[in-house]
Amino acid sequence: MTDAISVPANISFEQAIALTETLMAQMQQQQLTEPALEATLSALVSTENGARGFFVTYLTDERSLADHPSDAVIRALQSSPEIVSELLVKNLAMSSAMAVAHRRNQNEEMAQGSDRVQTRTAQLIERLKLPEVTDKAQKLHASAATGTGDYQAFLDRWGYDAEQRKVIQQNMERVLGAEP
Repeated sequence: MTDAISVPANISFEQAIALTETLMAQMQQQQLTEPALEATLSALVSTENGARGFFVTYLTDERSLADHPSDAVIRALQSSPEIVSELLVKNLAMSSAMAVAHRRNQNEEMAQGSDRVQTRTAQLIERLKLPEVTDKAQKLHASAATGTGDYQAFLDRWGYDAEQRKVIQQNMERVLGAEP
C-alpha cells in the first residue's frame, strides 16, 4: 500500500491532471489505503487548479472508478465545498451543452462521453449533498432561463445557444429536485 501522495500547494492545472492520473492508476490497482486516498484528494481539491485537474481527469476517465466513488473520495470532495460545488455545477452545465453540440455534429461517440460526464457529475452532486451546490445550481438555472445573473458571463463565454441553455436548465432542475 502506498502512502498519501504529496500535493504541491501551488499545483498547476497540468500537474493536477498528471497527479490524478497517477492517483487513479493506484486506485484501480488498490495500492492506496482509504486514508491515503482521502488525504491526497483533499489536498488536491483544496485549490482551484487541483480540483479542476482532478475533475477533468476523473469524470472523463474510461475506467469505471468515477461511476462508483468510494467513501474516501466523497469525504475528500466534501472538504472543499466552495471550490467543489462551483466546478460540479459548471461541469454539469458544460457536459449537458456539449452533448447537444456533439449530437448536432453527428458525433455520437463524443456525445456519449459528454453524457457519461453528465451522469457522473450528477451522481457526485447527489452523494455529496453540499448546500453550496443548491445555491449555485439555482443561480445557474436562473441565468440560463433569463439571460442575466451570476452565471451569465459563464454561459456567454462558452457561447451556449437557446437549446443548450434549455438542457442546462433541465439538468439544474434535476439536481435541485434531488437536493434534500
